[in-house]
Amino acid sequence: MNGMETRIDRFPGRVLRVRTVVVGSGAAGLSAALALARSDRQDRQRQRGREPDGLLVVTEGMNMGTSRNTGSDKQTYYKQATGARSADCAYDMARDYFACGSMHGDLALTEALGSLKGFFRLVALGVPFPSDRYGEYTGYRTDHDEKSRAASAGPLTSRYMTEALERACRGEGVRFFDGCRVIRLLTRGGAAAGIVGMAEREITPENPAGLVAVLAGAVVWAAGGPSALYHNSVYPESQTCALGAPLLAGAEASNLTESQYGIASLAFRWNLSGSYQQVLPRYVSADENGIEREFLPDAFENEKDALAAQFAKGYEWPFDPSKVGMGRGSRSSEVDLAVWRETQAGRRVFLDFRENPRAVARDGLTPETVGETAYRYLVSSRALGETPVKRLRQMNEKAYRLYLSHGIDLEREPLEIGVCAQHMNGGLSCGIWYESPTLKRFYPVGECAGVFGIKRPGGSALNSTQVGSMRAAEKIAHDGAEPPEADAEISAQLAACAAFAAQLDPAFASVSASVSGADALDTRAVLRLREEGGRKHDRCAAFLRDREGIEALLCETREEFKRFDALRAKDFCALKELAINRDVLVTRFAVLSSILAYLDDGGASRGSYLVRGREELDSAHAGFVLETALSEKDGALTAACRMTPVRPVPETDNWFENVLNEYASDARFSMREGNGVDDGRD
Repeated sequence: MNGMETRIDRFPGRVLRVRTVVVGSGAAGLSAALALARSDRQDRQRQRGREPDGLLVVTEGMNMGTSRNTGSDKQTYYKQATGARSADCAYDMARDYFACGSMHGDLALTEALGSLKGFFRLVALGVPFPSDRYGEYTGYRTDHDEKSRAASAGPLTSRYMTEALERACRGEGVRFFDGCRVIRLLTRGGAAAGIVGMAEREITPENPAGLVAVLAGAVVWAAGGPSALYHNSVYPESQTCALGAPLLAGAEASNLTESQYGIASLAFRWNLSGSYQQVLPRYVSADENGIEREFLPDAFENEKDALAAQFAKGYEWPFDPSKVGMGRGSRSSEVDLAVWRETQAGRRVFLDFRENPRAVARDGLTPETVGETAYRYLVSSRALGETPVKRLRQMNEKAYRLYLSHGIDLEREPLEIGVCAQHMNGGLSCGIWYESPTLKRFYPVGECAGVFGIKRPGGSALNSTQVGSMRAAEKIAHDGAEPPEADAEISAQLAACAAFAAQLDPAFASVSASVSGADALDTRAVLRLREEGGRKHDRCAAFLRDREGIEALLCETREEFKRFDALRAKDFCALKELAINRDVLVTRFAVLSSILAYLDDGGASRGSYLVRGREELDSAHAGFVLETALSEKDGALTAACRMTPVRPVPETDNWFENVLNEYASDARFSMREGNGVDDGRD
């Protein structure tokens, strides 16, 4: 970073200048960095006399975040089918995306068309997606998928992706600023202009808050989903929330109502999908005295129905209100509700792989006991062992060893579980080049991008990390990205960051400052505040939603944000956690405001949540995307929400000569989304 530093009045930290800053080091951020680095290298080769200002990846921690730390029995990458006998095309895939509801058709087509490019780039980088002796990359069925488009490198697919991408980035000389928490997105003239972060290594007597600024001509935001909204979460604990800063900077959001929830383990956070369910472990709960009972059969009319629902939960993992109740086909999501009811009764819930469910223990593993579908699957998988854990090891040894590597032996102990938040389908709005429509030069990619709608196929999130990041990098390389000068607009924002830190940090302010008579907060106290907020959010705004509770929590969140600047932190760590809490509050306000707007428009249960009192399935809103914009003045947050009709899947002009000419003239970068018309923005 030598030669890029400067100082600005009223800002105590260093100021760096780069062409592009990438925030986040997961599968999306590293993919963007690699694509940008390679385009930058080509640019240098073409223009040897021009020295670029560079690329910088800013990350809170290289080994933090969802991509490095989450997965399932065989974590899925969703792509256009590549099996030798598969009949599939990108338009079919796009239409399947679009049919999930509340997703723009041009984004669906972009995600589909880019899927093979992203997949085979990962293969070339060394991600061990399996192929047979002839080179066939076969697939399997995943959630919301009938074409067997799923691929997997095992339970740790996304980790392998990040490791391969990081190796490639370092090979290209990409620079990393590790250990920096971004707290503000800088803007100038309606465009992103850089970021401000906090880094412990930046602490000096003059800068006890460790502030550092990066001025950039383009910002790629790859900071993941808002995991800290929730208490019951399968996100890694190191993953928190980073949507608040862009929302306050003017980046609009889409479909913040839509998240995904499902059954996961608690002590070690992991999705319990696929073979974890298909080998049919026992669902048991225990009271405060440790007395156990197998409860799942009691939630169904008979034991066979319970086992059929449990097996289906393997490939219908997300909670889905359409899979609840008689007469709706699959009833797999009644498993989630049964788990929730046990926890509401004060009981701890477990999956026990050591013993068979009582029907299997009594009558054996037969088609009559478990159903024809489950039995055929187990036979085909050569997994007819005497116990669930033996079947798991026969079907998927890696899934067993994953827990063993975290000190949990499924052959010796049960696995505590709950219904947990897992993924936000909505996020920050973007177009087909993944640039924000309301904040130029700002590119949300990965989970933080509001690409998806009501539902999404399993593994489509990993596909999106690659497609969105490569598209964003291509657009940035085309447009160019020169770092801005620190004019009055940027200087005022930097000064506000310094003032924000001064309000929170006792090194700047009096240690006697207090809120409600309390002393300055230490890290544990700050984390307790976050945990309390997560529990409140879970009670009314997770997979079961209650309008009255949401309205009350929204008012509480608004008031808590108003009081936030009065809080004081005892040290740098507490200060950083407070900054995260502020981001969570902003995000919670946006999410709750979006849910209320949806409910006020007559919305009911859909996607991955049930609305109490509106259990009927909503169909009226599938043709709309809910867009949300935030503003803040004098500590008061306001939200503006509107329903926007979805753009259809485009009918493209794929006549080769026309595409060739459009490509040569770079006209593709200035076409309006959805209809191929120049929108004048470029």
